[in-house]
Amino acid sequence: MHDITLLQLIEDDIAPTQELLDLLQKEAVSLHGREIMALEHILARKQSLVVLLEQQGQRRNQLLIDLGLSADRAGVQAVADQSANGELIMQQLNELTQLMDACQKVNENNGRIIQMQQYATANQIRILMGGDSPSLYDSRGATSPMDKPRAIGQV
Repeated sequence: MHDITLLQLIEDDIAPTQELLDLLQKEAVSLHGREIMALEHILARKQSLVVLLEQQGQRRNQLLIDLGLSADRAGVQAVADQSANGELIMQQLNELTQLMDACQKVNENNGRIIQMQQYATANQIRILMGGDSPSLYDSRGATSPMDKPRAIGQV
């Protein structure tokens, strides 16, 4: 009975995790294009999927703990070893694990995209504000007046 419940909980996570992976991939495209409206929609859906997956993960963990098992892969393996559905349980868990790993990789990539864009934006603002301009020297070796901050209107 517990094995069927565990299998169902794992299977219930696969579709939302696949949807999360798809959203993360769309997020990467939207980040590159700086499509703010699309990003807002993606973020809202992504947050609801993460909450759903957290809740379902807690249910799965609680089931394993109630059975006196660890709330990890070893606990699932222990249930699978005692079940006629053991092979299916592990197949579904492997599929879920692969999807979660893919989500993590795409999410890390999206984080790098965001960091690069933040750096580029900060650099553009510094240039517009006149700060951190290259140190230029005049014919006497003195620092050029270009390194002094300027108003945006003078840029």
